[in-house]
Amino acid sequence: MLRILAGMHNEKSIKMKTHAIRIHQFGGPDVLRFEQVNLPEPAAGEARIRHKAIGLNFIDTYFRTGLYPSTLPAGLGSEAAGIVEAVGPGVNVVKVGDRVAYTGRPADAFSEARNFPANQLVPIPPKISDEQAAAVLLKGLTAWYLLRRSYPVKKGDTVLLYAAAGGVGSLASQWARSLGVTVIGVVSTAEKAKLARAQGCEHIVMADDPDVPAAVRKLTGGEGVAAVYDSVGKDTFFASLDSLRPHGVMVSFGNSSGPVAPFAPSELAKRHSLYVTRPVLFDFTSTREQLLAATAELFSVLQSGAVKIKVSQRYPLKDAAKAQADLESRKTTGSTVLIP
Repeated sequence: MLRILAGMHNEKSIKMKTHAIRIHQFGGPDVLRFEQVNLPEPAAGEARIRHKAIGLNFIDTYFRTGLYPSTLPAGLGSEAAGIVEAVGPGVNVVKVGDRVAYTGRPADAFSEARNFPANQLVPIPPKISDEQAAAVLLKGLTAWYLLRRSYPVKKGDTVLLYAAAGGVGSLASQWARSLGVTVIGVVSTAEKAKLARAQGCEHIVMADDPDVPAAVRKLTGGEGVAAVYDSVGKDTFFASLDSLRPHGVMVSFGNSSGPVAPFAPSELAKRHSLYVTRPVLFDFTSTREQLLAATAELFSVLQSGAVKIKVSQRYPLKDAAKAQADLESRKTTGSTVLIP
């Protein structure tokens, strides 16, 4: 009798229906499809999360275009917040009813509900909303590893930050200012320049400036900056190197213009012994202890008011294609969330 009930339970769980964004080919935003999908019961070590808000990030477009390979058909989305609905065998780090957020792979956050490894879920503090948590986790932890690990900033440093009015840029500029760092922000429009200044950028350089390094050196008395945080990639890589002071650190953490082409190490030598790093968040949060420590630091600066998270755009989950199109065409500012 127990075996029959178990079989009925498994059959029912396999046929549980939900909706998610799927891609069946790589390409532009038009390849996104809002589909009905099956969701099984959580496996051992997993929890099922009913999403309340989903974060939109530029990295999602890399999976959509195939820049970051994945097996088709595939889901999209790297962060979300919601409620634990069920837990699989062996799970004791979260329980049903907990408010949690996560960032990680496999990419499938663009969904109404999903199963995810329980040890990668973090509790959401009571004073932080679901939308804030969904909007901040990946971008906030990215700002954390940029400023605290890739090049640990020091009071008195000057740094150059690309896309300073975007999701990561908005958080990183505020956080850097709170640490006594001067931020030179690169933005694409006058409106974004105003926003970046309000969020902590002491100086602004426009993205279409024909000589960004010259502008940076003028602002730094000819010295250059201690670090460049560059999420643009191909189009700005050498301009970023030319903006650094001797022994400066180039932190390349994105590819919005395409991947950086191979280059000779001698390019670093002739620019006065520079350093280049290409960090990945999950190398800094590979254990639960590291993840909880990083998120504790992030939530601490949010709750102190030193860093404020602004959700500037909201789209229904089914309109994820429009959200991505707006993101890529620089129509968005701050953070964007999808609502299931």
